[in-house]
Amino acid sequence: MNKTIGIILIVVGIVMLVWTGFSYTKKEKIVDAGPIQISADKQKDVNWPPYVGGIVLLAGVIVLVTAKKK
Repeated sequence: MNKTIGIILIVVGIVMLVWTGFSYTKKEKIVDAGPIQISADKQKDVNWPPYVGGIVLLAGVIVLVTAKKK
């Protein structure tokens, strides 16, 4: 079980190092007056610093190395 968690953390860490964020579009209501509705698409960004990916990668390596062999 710990080997699986370690491998998952390593993969997530590498992905976080390569992509330091992502963006998505969300519809927000601007005006809602009875039958009249006006909405706009707002772009939202989710970012994290690259060192977070390195920490997750390192944690995965530690978990993988310390996992008991069967």
